Amino acid sequence: MTRKEYTFDAGYQPQVRAPRGTSNIMLDVIIALIPAICVGVWQFGFKALIPVCTSVLSCVFFEWAYRKLLHKHATIGDLSAVVTGLLLAMTLPANAPFWLPIIGAFFAIVFVKQLYGGIGTNFLNPALAGRAFLFASYAMLMTRWTTPNGLKASVDAITMATPLSSMKAGVALPEYFTVADMFIGRMPGCFGEISAAALLLGGIYLICRKVITWHIPVAFIGTVAVLSLIFGGGSEYSHVDWMVYNLLSGGLMLGAIFMATDYSTSPTGFNARLIYGAGCGILTVVIRRFGGYPEGVSFAILIMNCCAWFLDQLTQRRQFGVTREDVKAKKAAAKAAKKEAKEAAAQ
Repeated sequence: MTRKEYTFDAGYQPQVRAPRGTSNIMLDVIIALIPAICVGVWQFGFKALIPVCTSVLSCVFFEWAYRKLLHKHATIGDLSAVVTGLLLAMTLPANAPFWLPIIGAFFAIVFVKQLYGGIGTNFLNPALAGRAFLFASYAMLMTRWTTPNGLKASVDAITMATPLSSMKAGVALPEYFTVADMFIGRMPGCFGEISAAALLLGGIYLICRKVITWHIPVAFIGTVAVLSLIFGGGSEYSHVDWMVYNLLSGGLMLGAIFMATDYSTSPTGFNARLIYGAGCGILTVVIRRFGGYPEGVSFAILIMNCCAWFLDQLTQRRQFGVTREDVKAKKAAAKAAKKEAKEAAAQ
């Protein structure tokens, strides 16, 4: 009777010490996104679901086709492609043409996710990378915002500027942009990021289900709040108003809760997560306040994605009973073995 041997590679994420797999985690994320999707439909109409459906179907198809062509086992059953499609669509304007999410899905799935080996091996968030690619390629389409149904009675316009755009231009927000309306979701913006209330509800669900921890969202949002309060926004806004508007507008809530907490692209240690979230917040405020673009969440998270591995190394705890000399000796032995292997291969 032969004995089967199994190997475990700890370098791949996500790893969950629970009787549930990746598909269960992704299903929880989908459920958590439902309130924000419902608010988007309420404000922009059912036609806004066309880019959503197109994005999800495109992500699933490209993942299936890529793995089929390369004769790899199918992974669409883990629902990660569905989540990528939803998140990508939620970062697009509600009036985006149907072909725009197709291009974004192709870049996100093929170039960002699958070329690096699939789920758990990508170092950038696929949905955010897809959005950044679309913004660099189609900036006009990515910054054309539809007037939501909740404001059509007050504004005689088909499109309008977002609160962040007005703040960046240094002009006062129109009186119809109240804090309550911004919290609920009666404002222009990307399809899935307009309602802070719906996104916070989804975040609470994910924390209760232990899909994510509070470290990254709290550090991210808290850092933005503190720095926005300190910097302020000039003569048109008080420091408190500037802070509140920065928290409730743009993609902060969506990014902090659903994007920055991605298992594959965020640190694993608690201290590393706090530093990671704070780094995202600092970069977001710097880009918004001093950069040329009113929004900075996407680029802040993508930059910090590249630093996640370093933060894990920086905050890694020493094993009990292991001295610094032991660690140095182990690294030296590994370096010597690598050098010997390289010399042997050269011969």
